[in-house]
Amino acid sequence: MGVWAVYDDHASEAHRPPLAVLAGLTLRRGDEVEVCSKQVGFVGSYHAAIVITNIGNHSYAMRYKNLVSEEDQSQPLTETVAADELRPMPPKVSATRFSLYDAVDAYDNDGWWVGTIFGKRGSDHYYVFFNT
Repeated sequence: MGVWAVYDDHASEAHRPPLAVLAGLTLRRGDEVEVCSKQVGFVGSYHAAIVITNIGNHSYAMRYKNLVSEEDQSQPLTETVAADELRPMPPKVSATRFSLYDAVDAYDNDGWWVGTIFGKRGSDHYYVFFNT
């Protein structure tokens, strides 16, 4: 599991805009974003995807980078999602120190999950609590 960003006043360059920021943008074929999952067991996680096409009515056909189709697991999962379910890809930052109770995104189970640091082991291993 990797932890990448702190959401506080001291790390503003690592803060991602809320989902609504993308709702007003027009995405193009090939744009990379993250999709907020609504699937049971994955609610609150974000998964990397590429825009296939703008369907209109603030909806996009997406192809996931790390998720596969249930019907053919050799093919990437594709689905239609609303613009308000999208957020930008994370910025390239190198966060190495976190404090207790920092809000973070942690990579686990093929997606990013919003969580809170609740413990530390050694100099670079953290325990993250996920609200979902």
